Amino acid sequence: MRLPSFLRLSPRWAPYVFISPFLILFAIFGVFPLLFSLYLAFQSWEPTSGLQAMEYVGLGNFAFALEDEWFWKSLKNTAWLALASGVPQHLVAIPLAVFIHNSFKRLRDGVIGAYFLPYITSTVAIAIMFSSLFSKDFGLINAGLHSLFGVENVDWLGKAENIKPAVAFIVFWRYLGFNVVLYLAALQTIPKDLYEAADMDGAGRWQQFFHITLPSLKPMILFGVMLSVIGGLQLFEEPFILTGGKGGIDQSAMTSAMYLYRMAFDFNDFGGASAMSWLLFALVVLMTWLTNRAFRPRGGSV
Repeated sequence: MRLPSFLRLSPRWAPYVFISPFLILFAIFGVFPLLFSLYLAFQSWEPTSGLQAMEYVGLGNFAFALEDEWFWKSLKNTAWLALASGVPQHLVAIPLAVFIHNSFKRLRDGVIGAYFLPYITSTVAIAIMFSSLFSKDFGLINAGLHSLFGVENVDWLGKAENIKPAVAFIVFWRYLGFNVVLYLAALQTIPKDLYEAADMDGAGRWQQFFHITLPSLKPMILFGVMLSVIGGLQLFEEPFILTGGKGGIDQSAMTSAMYLYRMAFDFNDFGGASAMSWLLFALVVLMTWLTNRAFRPRGGSV
């Protein structure tokens, strides 16, 4: 049975029809929220009052955000956590990936899976586990510090000066395996002929590492660092769950993403939250550009 002519699909339009479900969903859940957030950044609005309660305030929300001391404190917290967790990730991940690449052959997949497991584990489960580990009186971390170094019980989650290192350690632990996998993938692309030639020339392991491995890993290092910069500036899940969404004592672990969330859903200021989100987006773009510039060789691109 043949379809009527008006139901037949022209070959010229077939690709667009097949891809239309994605485009429709992307427009609804991607483009529209983005544009609506940009529109809200110039409005004063409480959602409980309805759409008709929107009031145009121009750049007032941006001015408020730039004058808000809590917004600046959240940026400082975010920068601290991003550096404290991001830098050690790569300093540890690169030599660890080289060690796994050179030392494990048959068991390599199992070792990689063990390191990658924290990355795919539920954030809630991780937060519950580390809440127990960081417990002041019964946590294994305090027990280990006391048995090894004689350190008295540390109140990791109850003091402002301790909660940020605890959150940074969790972020480091969770994303280390992801970076290890990135660098392992890059190591497998380095030609073995380079190492064989270096052996013939008498180059040692450290010389090969610094003159062959690191230069060959540079594009992947740039990619990994950029992901860490973007992820660090958008850090939300770990400190939010670990501190109950409040940022801890004296807001010492409240990140920028957490603060704009609270601005919207705790204080009902969606206009201010939208303005802060766009300021954070501008900061992410700036830091990404600076990272790319830092890795760019003189007179060329990566």
